[in-house]
This record gives sequence, C-alpha cells and structure tokens, in this order.
Amino acid sequence: MQPPLQRFLTECHSRFADDHSGAVADYIPELSKADPALFGIGLCTTDGYVYEAGDSAVPFTIQSISKAFVFALALETRGAEAVESKIGVEPSGEAFNSIRLTADNKPFNPMVNAGAIACSGLIREAAGADSFDLIQSTLGRFAGRTLDVDEAVYYSESATGHRNRAIAWMLHNHGVVKADVDGVLDIYFRQCAVLVTARDIAVMAATLANSGINPVTGEAVVSPYAAARTLSVMTSSGMYDYAGEWIYRVGIPAKSGVGGGIAAALPAQLGLGVFSPPLDDHGNTVRGLKVCEALSSHFNLHVLSRTDDVRSCVIADYDIASVTSRRSRQPQERQIILENHSETRVVELVGALTFATIEYVSRRVTTGLTPDQLVILDFRRVPMITAAGARLLGEVLGDLIAAGATPILAGLSDTSPVYQTLAPRLADISRLRKFPALDDAVEWAEDQVIYRYGGFVRVNDPTPLDAQALLTGMSPEEIAELSSIAFVRQYAAGERIIRAGDPSESVFFLQSGMVSVKLPSGVRLASMVPGMEFGEMALLGSPRSADVWADTAVQCLELPLSGYDLLRQQRPQAGEQIMRNLAALLARRLLQTNAKVDLLRNS
Repeated sequence: MQPPLQRFLTECHSRFADDHSGAVADYIPELSKADPALFGIGLCTTDGYVYEAGDSAVPFTIQSISKAFVFALALETRGAEAVESKIGVEPSGEAFNSIRLTADNKPFNPMVNAGAIACSGLIREAAGADSFDLIQSTLGRFAGRTLDVDEAVYYSESATGHRNRAIAWMLHNHGVVKADVDGVLDIYFRQCAVLVTARDIAVMAATLANSGINPVTGEAVVSPYAAARTLSVMTSSGMYDYAGEWIYRVGIPAKSGVGGGIAAALPAQLGLGVFSPPLDDHGNTVRGLKVCEALSSHFNLHVLSRTDDVRSCVIADYDIASVTSRRSRQPQERQIILENHSETRVVELVGALTFATIEYVSRRVTTGLTPDQLVILDFRRVPMITAAGARLLGEVLGDLIAAGATPILAGLSDTSPVYQTLAPRLADISRLRKFPALDDAVEWAEDQVIYRYGGFVRVNDPTPLDAQALLTGMSPEEIAELSSIAFVRQYAAGERIIRAGDPSESVFFLQSGMVSVKLPSGVRLASMVPGMEFGEMALLGSPRSADVWADTAVQCLELPLSGYDLLRQQRPQAGEQIMRNLAALLARRLLQTNAKVDLLRNS
C-alpha cells in the first residue's frame, strides 16, 4: 500500500505528464537538447524521508537554482555584513538577466544573475583558486552526495554567456566584483552546470527548510541564520518576475532554473524538487509549477495560511490534590499535601513550542499565581522550542521568581535539543530547578510543601510497627504477635532488597531509611519512607514484578508468608484487617491513576 503522500505525487505525475505546453530553453544551445518528456518529482521531509515519482533520478543542470545555495554559502563564509554591502534583497521586477542595478549600484538580490555573479565574486575573494571546489562540495553537502558537472553545458554557457559578461564587468566597474572578472564568471558558469536530480533538489530544499541541517545525512551544512535569510529572498525573488504570483498562489519559498527544475522549501516541514524541461514565458517549468500549486492547494501548505491553536500546547494543567508523585507518604504527610495542594501547579506541555505558544503559557501560569507557589513545567512531550520561544520563556521564568514563585522544569536532560536551546536563557536565573522526570519534580515539590508545614519525617527516624499503614487498626497484642514472627533486616545504600522475577515469599515493613521500587529498565515506580511497606503484593500471590533498592541505609522488618499464614490461623481478625488495609492502599493508587487519566482526557 502506497503512503498517502506517495500516492498524491504519483497522481500528480500522471495528471500533468500529458501537459506539453511550454518550450525547452534554447538560449544556451546545449540546454535545447533536453528531452521535453522528462518529468520527475522528489519530496523530502525534515526527518529525512524521501518520496519520488517519475524521472526523479534523471540528472539535469541546476542552473539558477544554484543561486539560492551559493547565497547561503556566501553568508556562511563571508558573513552577512560583507554580503549585504554588495547585494540587495529587494525584488527587481525585471527579467533574471537584467543589467539594471539599484540606485546605489548593487544587484537587486542574489536570485538574479547580477546578484549571483556577485556571490561568486565574494566566494572567489575568500577561497581564491579553490572557489568552485568549495561551491561544488557545498552543493553536494546540501544534496547529501557528490555532484558532478555537465562539461558540455558548462562550455556552451561559457561560449554564449555574453550578457553575463557584460553584467560582470559592470559589477567590476562599480566595485562589487573586485578583480579577476573572468575567473568569477568561470565559477558562475560552472556552478550553473552542476548536475542534480529532482531527488537531489528535494533534499537540498529540505536542508534549507530544516534550518541548514541535511535531514538525510544529519550534517549541518549552513547556519540557521543563513538558511532563514536564503528562504526570505527565495520567497520574494526566487521565481523571476513571477515571484509575486507564485507567493500568492503557492506560498512556499522556492527557486527555479532554466534547466527545468524548481526547489521549494517549506520551513520545518519539507523540501520539494521538480524537474521538467519545458518552460513558460517567465522561465519556469510548466509542469513543475502545476505540481507545486497542486501540493500547496491540496494540503493547505501556503506558508501564510496557518491554523495553529496556541492552546493545544497545554495537554494538562492541575495541582496535586489528586495526582501526586509515586513516593508513598505517611498519613500526616498526605494530609499536609491535601490541605495545601494548590501550592503546587503542574502544566504539561506538548508539541513544538514557539513564541506564540510560550506567550500563551506565560499568561496561563501567571493567572491565579500566589507567592511561594511551585510551578512545574513538564517538557517530556516537547520535541523542540524555537529561539524566540526560548528567549520569551527565560523572561517568563524570571518573572515567576520575581513574583515569589519557584519554577521547576521537568522532562529535560542536559543533552536534549530543547534544553540545549533553553540553556543560554537559564544561566542567570536563580531558584530554578530542573529534573529529568516529571515524577521527580512533583516529589521534590511535595517535599517543599511538607517542609513548610513541619510535617516531614526524617528517613533515619525509626518508625514502630503500629505506625505502618498496612497494620492500621491492629491491636497491640496482634502487633506484638506479628513482631515475634518477623525478622529485622538491614541494607546498605545502593543494595538491592528485592529482585524482579524472584518468588514472592515475604512482606517488608520499612522502619528507617528510604527505598525505591524500580522496573528492571531503571524507571522508578515508587519511593517509600518509614511507615510504608513494600513487597505487599505477595499477600495476593503475585510474583515480584519490580526491583526494590535501598536509597539510603535501611532497616526493615521482613514478615515471611509462612509467618503471615500462622498469624491468620491464630488471629483471624488480624489477617482480615491487613487485607482490608491492603485493599484501601490499592484503591488509593487506582484513584490517583484514574485522576491523571481524567486530567489528560479533559485537557
């Protein structure tokens, strides 16, 4: 079964293949030899998946499509100031090979021949005799493979490029091209004769759409700055004197070439490459225009047609009244949390975060904000944040601290792309906490609330059996009976107490220290403090499904199942009370799970 996008491209190819309008370019003699029936489509997503239809592997010369990528290279090698001092960024409103310059004697933009020759000149100044090698290798890095040159087309362009020579010498006269005009022209003619395929230019366009990172190879070819500025000029000037009509109808930054190609780059989404030699009166491929317009229209891809709802970035927003951490708490600690649940706010975020979504989040978290509130922002479902979003979030976090709140970031590791973008904005923010998991953040926030109200029990304080939740309601005689058949166990910090998969033969009552229940993968399920029990599912005959580790030095009382059976025989009421307490504990855990599910369902 074909994926929907592959099916759409195949249908486009079939629908437009019979359109024989337009004419193959002949002002460069060698181009006139192109087969007008050739028609290829390539599309590359920003995660590196490539779709192809028709003659997508047939090579053709890149021609003016090269201008976009050489402009990005010029920005990268010479810097914006040097490039902008020589080349404008305004649409010319004239043909691509116009000899007219701006009022201050600069090419109008890098997508017309004058601007492209100026770019080649800037690279020539930087790289000298190796200039074309640098351009050719860079175009190859954009495409993700080594690209060759069509020598016949190069010689044909060089032999007939008199108008371009006039442009180059005019630029030299105005100081835009400094020296060696013939050498600069040779670079320009060669770069236009580089061979690409529709698949290649799809990957190249996707690299610009992906902030300069080739999505197939993963290589950073140019900086996000160079990629964004290149897309900007492609938007206004990439389609010759059809640029205004193009952005109105298609709305995707693009660059065409008289070899029959179009490279279109939709930021953060895809790169499209189309090849078909017959051109319209503007010098754009006829079939290529129709494919681009069909794709944009069918999937509503116009860059200015956005329907995003900023509110969708918040998947859940709650306090800890019913959704708490996995750490088990003593009754008095749970009561403190319940009475002061509004002092901890959890906002779970989802999707890519932008300036607009962060602005919405800022208003949401400050509504109802109280002094000393603990505000947890969970990023585990966030794949990326834009630079603008990161800058605004840094200011939001600073404002929360100034208001007396404590911001806490969850779901972030130091190596995550989101944190890498955020880190420069967080360096000067004090009282900011960061945890790799949401549960860790919630547990820490609970601890702060418990500390505030004097209810925190130190983990090294011994806890008697009659304070154990599982033994609530038992008489002193029953407690004494149980104690006589249990064994005192001590474990060092980092020691495993229970191993997943072992037989369930006993229940443990934690008297001092702290333990964590973890899956074999290392994911924590719960933490226990004195007064809690673990391994209690043994009472139901369940096998050990998780490891239990001593986080600190631990002392606990181990009750073998054989001892529990003896207790039930001698004191049936004690056995029944333990099972009632176990049912209450399991019911509370189920209620917490259901509360979290309801929050996610209703958010």
